[in-house]
Amino acid sequence: MGSTAPCGCEKRSEARSHDELVDLIVREVSLVLKAGAAGRKPASGAGPRTIPLGVSNRHIHLTHATFHLLFGAEAAFENLRPLYQPGEFASAHTLTIVGPKLRSIPGVRILGPLRTYDQVEVSLTDAVFLGIDPPVANSGTLGAASPLTLVGPRGSVYLERCAIIASRHIHMTNADAARLGVSEGDLCRVRVAGVKSTVFENVLVRTNDGWLLQIHLDTDDANAANVRDETHVEFLGRM
Repeated sequence: MGSTAPCGCEKRSEARSHDELVDLIVREVSLVLKAGAAGRKPASGAGPRTIPLGVSNRHIHLTHATFHLLFGAEAAFENLRPLYQPGEFASAHTLTIVGPKLRSIPGVRILGPLRTYDQVEVSLTDAVFLGIDPPVANSGTLGAASPLTLVGPRGSVYLERCAIIASRHIHMTNADAARLGVSEGDLCRVRVAGVKSTVFENVLVRTNDGWLLQIHLDTDDANAANVRDETHVEFLGRM
């Protein structure tokens, strides 16, 4: 009598609006995901104030004379693989390092090229195990370094001052230093992001125009921040 059966237009209109809303949400989410994918690389990679991280495991630097005492007068110093910094490499040679309590760590690699001083860089964990108390020092600063015995295939040598815990440090060019507002010898702060986000202080600035920008942390520091190689840190400025 005056009433009519529903034609379904309102339902179709509601369905169309719902579909349009879903399409809109899908497009917006897609844009966000794409932006996130594009943004992830700079966030974890190179940026104006980010620095590549290199985790430095225990290693040895030797003079020509000490190398030949340990490997023989006719031994050739062999390059195994290049390292990050130009001209530096992991050699094919390893040694056993022995502390005063006769605890030893085998398979410690010698890095090249050969140098003008003998030095063993260890972590604090290594030092406790070996029974030594090395200073935290810059490479080549050996006045207070701890003693170790190095054992090679053709001999052994006792070095009274050779073991250090390397200072946290950043290799950079003078152009990098100018951009970051620091100079050779400055101490700075960096932040490592992640589930164990950590701020490291007293990071030494080292400059050389032959270097690539990179921060070195030893294995104890890297493990504390739950990081490995292939990541970056945020530069926070001078101390």
